[in-house]
Amino acid sequence: MAAGRTTTVKIKLTVTALLATIAAGQARAAMLTDAEAMFLDQLATAAAVLEQRCAGYEADGAGGVHLGARLLGSPNAAMAMVGAFDATIKAHDGNDYDPQKFRPEVSEAAGKTFKRVRAELISDPDRA
Repeated sequence: MAAGRTTTVKIKLTVTALLATIAAGQARAAMLTDAEAMFLDQLATAAAVLEQRCAGYEADGAGGVHLGARLLGSPNAAMAMVGAFDATIKAHDGNDYDPQKFRPEVSEAAGKTFKRVRAELISDPDRA
């Protein structure tokens, strides 16, 4: 009977160690670079201002892609971030989105920026 417990404990420890290793790897992979964070901050800020102050308007994105290309090094990198941001918005709104473009770290950072900007715009309506 003791041997059965030992095997169970060894399996549980192995599974726990494996899950901890995977989670640690995902946490490292889930960090935004400084350039990504800066570009995402710009995207989320623009979205918050548009939502709060410019009902009926949408950004065409051309200027955003140029900025993203300068910050991230290429138009493809900028478009990947725009795609991740788009997937975040769609997921938040309960709409269909491309799960391959969704990045949890983008969702978290964009949500924080959006809430901060929205709160600032509410507290100071003339700021926009």
